[in-house]
Amino acid sequence: MQPFTKHTGLVAPMDRVNVDTDQIVPKQFIKWLTREGYGRVLFYDWRYLADHETPNPDFVLNQPRYKGASVLVARANFGCGSSREHAPWAILDYGFHAVLAPSFADIFYNNCFKNGILPVTLTDAQIDEVFRRVAATEGYSLTVDLQTQTITDDAGLRFEFNVDPFRRECLLNGWDDIGLTLRIADRISAYEESHQPSATRYAPLETLAARIAR
Repeated sequence: MQPFTKHTGLVAPMDRVNVDTDQIVPKQFIKWLTREGYGRVLFYDWRYLADHETPNPDFVLNQPRYKGASVLVARANFGCGSSREHAPWAILDYGFHAVLAPSFADIFYNNCFKNGILPVTLTDAQIDEVFRRVAATEGYSLTVDLQTQTITDDAGLRFEFNVDPFRRECLLNGWDDIGLTLRIADRISAYEESHQPSATRYAPLETLAARIAR
């Protein structure tokens, strides 16, 4: 997993509440055997028209001014619904590195950290202000700094946010669950070495029989 320290990027607005994981990645795509390619189906039912091939020009991510956006600002309860990890996979694969919202579903929130995405919880008033600035300024960008736990722009905006210290450390260092385990690989190896089964227990039957005969 790539570390997240500080990211500056174009902001795209998702002005909907209760965006659930089935809307982020519809169920027909969760059988893929890889994490790759999910960016293509992010918000699939909203991004494409009924023929599933033609981009919907009214959907925000298809608008030219938001092409290349890497910071998503959303409304309350983002990522609710099922626990599918495909949702953060799709968000990251599309190119988003941070998601700002007043609240997140717990499982989605945790899965973001495990996949290198920073979910930032702000107040409703702060999110309203970000939406206002995005609408007013084409090409609007934000800097999301996990080290200082601040969000800033070039026009004087500065919001502070809090992240659990353990999650913050993991994301700053790029440690997912596997990475955390590998940090103590030597201790795991030492434990395994010290708990090897005795030679007698798994000795060949012929050897055991000879010992019993003696």
